[in-house]
Amino acid sequence: MERVLDVYRRAYDAAFPVVCMDETPRQLIRETRLPIPGRPGRRARHDYEYARCGTCNVFMATEPLAGKRMTKVTQRKTKIDWAWFLADIAARYQDATRITLVMDNLSTHRPGALYEAFPPHQAKALWDRFEFVYTPKHGSWLNVAEIELNVLIRQCLNRRIDCIEVLRREVAVWQASRDRIQAKVDWQFTTDDARVRLNRLYPTYHS
Repeated sequence: MERVLDVYRRAYDAAFPVVCMDETPRQLIRETRLPIPGRPGRRARHDYEYARCGTCNVFMATEPLAGKRMTKVTQRKTKIDWAWFLADIAARYQDATRITLVMDNLSTHRPGALYEAFPPHQAKALWDRFEFVYTPKHGSWLNVAEIELNVLIRQCLNRRIDCIEVLRREVAVWQASRDRIQAKVDWQFTTDDARVRLNRLYPTYHS
């Protein structure tokens, strides 16, 4: 936890950007009955029945200090999909010396995935572009990308969408709008705060 918090204290540096990454599964859902549109004094109503049309995955990468983000909607959430998303991030920051990537400690988030997706020389070159920083188990709240995903879901995806192509378009429009206003996350929680408010998580110190 403290390592993540130290990373968030770094000043903005375009050569060494701090990027947070997360993903979320989404169900594709189709209406089975025509919704009743809203009108003044009454909200729109949807029948409780629906049809499942499969699932998909939304990747999110955000640079909190710059107010920039990247999204990618994939059919699955595999190690290969993650590796290709890292390649997209590296291409976005092609002028950066090294990218610090904050992410959850999942089994798919491992350098070995790069070697399953790319030839060894390309995988090693991609790995060298990144410094991986993992949030602790049960500590996903430390990942700023999770905050961005929650905003995306609340503002854009909190409704029934039955087609992955439609979902991709909606996510792209949301990203463009949020980037245009350079929406940032003002992270205030520090190591000093953690040592006071989360002192129960620290080992007992015996002098």
